[in-house]
Amino acid sequence: MALKASSTDQAHLLELQALDTRIQQLDHRAKMIPQLAVLARLGNESTTLRGETLSATGALEDAQRELGRIESDVELVEARIKRDTTRLQASSSVKDVAGLESELSGLNRRKLELEEIELGVMERVEALEAASRELRAKHDELQATISGTEAEKDESLGGLTSERSHAAANRSTIAGKLPEELVALYERQRARYGQGASLLRGGVSEASGLELNEFDMAAIRAAAPDDVLLCPESSAILVRTGESGL
Repeated sequence: MALKASSTDQAHLLELQALDTRIQQLDHRAKMIPQLAVLARLGNESTTLRGETLSATGALEDAQRELGRIESDVELVEARIKRDTTRLQASSSVKDVAGLESELSGLNRRKLELEEIELGVMERVEALEAASRELRAKHDELQATISGTEAEKDESLGGLTSERSHAAANRSTIAGKLPEELVALYERQRARYGQGASLLRGGVSEASGLELNEFDMAAIRAAAPDDVLLCPESSAILVRTGESGL
């Protein structure tokens, strides 16, 4: 048995379709707001910067450990120099003095070598510390930019979400007043073909934008006003009004 519904109920489907189209547009706009692309780019920059920071931190820690080892070696050499100097001053043995002087000479050379290495490592540590500070500053600046962009995104989405909620509420109100079978058919056709209802205006179905042929128009004219018809072009529910050219 063909579905029937009053002309008034069928006409309300156009309001439902308009609201569904608006909701679809709002959902698309929500996915396309500029801040989302900016945040994606900033997220990639943040990931890259995080990797650079971790690498720089690791290099700095390695250099600091190396500096610590050299400083420890210098302290050991200085302690041996101090010990041998004390023994040299207290020794009266020519042989011992000669041995101590030779050892002290070698220790002093070793100290100079270590201090030269230490100076180079200290310079490297300072450079790495400066690089780390610069990366932290970039990180802080980037996070501030991300926070600002997030706020802009939330503001943009807030307006769209509010408008969508209003449209969805109106849709529910309209749908709730229509026969369940009519709404179910509308939903089924919209899910399958993109639009659930189409106004017939001057012999043209608005959903497809095509003019119906005389055979289809004759069948439409022969139908009762409460017959629920499907557009032969778009498969949407064809809504007839005084503008339909019947």
